[in-house]
Amino acid sequence: MNHSAPAAKGAKRSLLPLLFFVALFLGTGLYLQSQDVAYAFYQLPGHVAIIPALILAVWLHRAPLQQSIDVMVKGAGNSNIITMCIIYLLAGAFASVATATGGVDAAVNAGLSLIPAPWLLPGLFAIAALISTAMGTSMGTIGALAPIAVGLAHQAGLDPALVAGVLLSGAMFGDNLSIISDTTIASTRTQGARMADKFRENIKIALPAAVLTLILYALLASEGAPIQTAAVNWTGVVPYAAILILAVAGLNVFLVLLLGIALAALQGAWFADYQLAGLGKDIATGFANVQEIFILAMLVSALSEFIKQQGGLQWIADKIQQLAGGLKLAGNKAQQLAIAALAFISNLCIANNTVAIVLTGDVAKTLAQQHQISPRRSASLLDIFACISQGLVPYGAQALLLGASFGISPWQVVTQSYYCLLLLLIAVLTILLRKTAAVP
Repeated sequence: MNHSAPAAKGAKRSLLPLLFFVALFLGTGLYLQSQDVAYAFYQLPGHVAIIPALILAVWLHRAPLQQSIDVMVKGAGNSNIITMCIIYLLAGAFASVATATGGVDAAVNAGLSLIPAPWLLPGLFAIAALISTAMGTSMGTIGALAPIAVGLAHQAGLDPALVAGVLLSGAMFGDNLSIISDTTIASTRTQGARMADKFRENIKIALPAAVLTLILYALLASEGAPIQTAAVNWTGVVPYAAILILAVAGLNVFLVLLLGIALAALQGAWFADYQLAGLGKDIATGFANVQEIFILAMLVSALSEFIKQQGGLQWIADKIQQLAGGLKLAGNKAQQLAIAALAFISNLCIANNTVAIVLTGDVAKTLAQQHQISPRRSASLLDIFACISQGLVPYGAQALLLGASFGISPWQVVTQSYYCLLLLLIAVLTILLRKTAAVP
């Protein structure tokens, strides 16, 4: 008697809730976009769209209700997910406190004060890259820089779509590379890699792409009008510099973020008339700002647990390995491309690079372990290709915000996202040309 067919059928069936979630989220966004609804893909938030999928997963589990609930709770309470969510809270708190104490304005003005007028485009890219690396959020970077960049583009007579593409490119550089980015947190936790190791792996690919992007923007730059900025508060930049240095040095991320919050609050109190009595409220605001990704990460993990227990993830891994095995590439290069494709395609469906990483993390880890790909390498591949995809989708939050800020279509924004295109080229070439990335 052959039991493999029913097992395969059950494994494939376990993927239906995930496909339902993607179809519901993506389908609603596409429909609303066709109706010209602003921010169409965010009218049905992901952490709400996943609830019907979880109900379907419970029904398909074909077990007593309490047993299905136990599976869901086990997935949501996964130690990696809970650790990741606590880091989200601390990162959100740091961003909120740094904003309240003038840190964001200080970082923006410090960068803009250093740009020579003829170098507006490469200068904006470099500033967006530095700020997003320090802040760990592409959306926060775009929110801080877009109002200034719109004025600068108007002053200098530059194409708004080109300037928007510059900001998107710089913002995605830091989103991918930052130690405190939610994509870094998700990729390192799911793959069991150290953040500092993943940073070193990423920068080998991100830095050449950034240099080429700078050269490209320098060629596209023109003689701009003089740039006017407010006085620079250099002390406000200290917390950002400190967390970046401490994190790269390998200090525990919890300590890094707690020190960052303390430094931001203290410099604000000493140099910016910040009232420490409001610190608790600002931290709570930071917690609230990340609640959507916090809840969604837990619910995606719960959904993944149903798929995992019923063999769905292993079925996916087997199929990908079959496809990768058909590629005549040395070592584990085919499997690295498979991990990259998983992250890239998942994000095209979800338009949220963090969620795409969480969704594909278990399959990527399985492939990495079976084919001697180091955790830092698999974490790097997940992060890079999810971020590339996020920087190229016109229905992503970043493109939508920039389109609204500059008064242009999101499609115009992503067509000028040159860094993401160059990063894609270099990342694929790195996989194909470098020596096999084996476990050290």
